[in-house]
Amino acid sequence: MADIQRSSEATWHGSLREGNGHITSEGGALKDTAYSFSTRFEDGKGTNPEELLAAAHAACFSMALANALGGKDFTVHHVTTKATVTLGAPQPGGRSITKIHLETRGKVEDVEEHTFKLMAEETKNNCIVSKALSAVPMEVTATLEK
Repeated sequence: MADIQRSSEATWHGSLREGNGHITSEGGALKDTAYSFSTRFEDGKGTNPEELLAAAHAACFSMALANALGGKDFTVHHVTTKATVTLGAPQPGGRSITKIHLETRGKVEDVEEHTFKLMAEETKNNCIVSKALSAVPMEVTATLEK
């Protein structure tokens, strides 16, 4: 299979605090979506890089866990994941992402809760976005729905 490339473009206008920007994704999910200092560091309306990173990680993780479960012949009804990206307090040299917490739940036929949790832990280490973010401490909480 050939390499796959995906792209998004972001433009920023002005200074950090007073400026603003917009993001557009190649696939159309984002079209001139606003981001700013207040959307990143306060509670402004719009998006921010950490929220987008969390969305990408949640989507990748849910797909990867469903794939792993299906590969073991379990019937997956759904896997839902909430990814929380923590942007640490300012440090010398600036801020950094200090932690990612994946909270996943799924409805899967014939799987034991222990197996579901074990497979979620393995997926945390093996999904594509997790691999890309492997320098960031990650934890996963997995709940099997009845």
